[in-house]
Amino acid sequence: MWKTGISKIEPNHIVTRGYRQEDLIGSVPFASVFFLLLTGKKPDKNEAKMIDALITSSVDHGVTPPTTHAARLVASAGVPLPTAVAAGVLAVGDVHGGAIEEGARILQEWVRKGKEKTWSEEKTASELLKHLRGIGRRMPGFGHRIHRQDPRTQRLFVLARDLGFEREHVKLSMAIEKEFAVRKALPINVDGAIAAIISDMGFDWRLGKAFFLIGRVAGMIAHVYEEMTSQKPMRRMCTQETEYDGPWERPSKE
Repeated sequence: MWKTGISKIEPNHIVTRGYRQEDLIGSVPFASVFFLLLTGKKPDKNEAKMIDALITSSVDHGVTPPTTHAARLVASAGVPLPTAVAAGVLAVGDVHGGAIEEGARILQEWVRKGKEKTWSEEKTASELLKHLRGIGRRMPGFGHRIHRQDPRTQRLFVLARDLGFEREHVKLSMAIEKEFAVRKALPINVDGAIAAIISDMGFDWRLGKAFFLIGRVAGMIAHVYEEMTSQKPMRRMCTQETEYDGPWERPSKE
């Protein structure tokens, strides 16, 4: 027998985390229902505003990210909208969309470690980066291929401070940014900001990709619809040159 604490479905009766779904409809915003589904409780005013901001920050970043590119490429083949969006979802992984999860895992681990050793945020940041360099790893959530200063990061951190979510993980991420600046400036990007804030909100790091995914799906739907309604089928999207580096032509009997 399956057991779930998320929903109960009976004839003419739907309960979601203890609330009748008809009572949630029109009275609780979507982002707050998402929070309810994850935590089992409705968010307070500050949590609701922060969750909505986190989702919005991931909603879109142009046509070049793998999620959007994959979704539009598959849409150009004439498939239904859900198929094209699903193709974009399948592009979410450890490299694209994964920095939030891994960044949150590292921040949560090292905040615990810093508390155990009674280190300051600065000392924890220094030891963390020293450890990562020693094992040949990079700190996720810092630097960006386009932005020198990610505008989404600053807005999220202002909201986190105003709403009471600038706590140990946000402070550690800021200390890491300062530690990086000694060698090379690597500002916190939106993934790093989300990783720190959801950690300070008490979310398990394994939900990191969820916050990216729930926002980005909305953007992908818009891109797929645009592709379906304004572009020619099977149009050429990948224009970069290719070079064959396989074997020379040879006889079929060889």
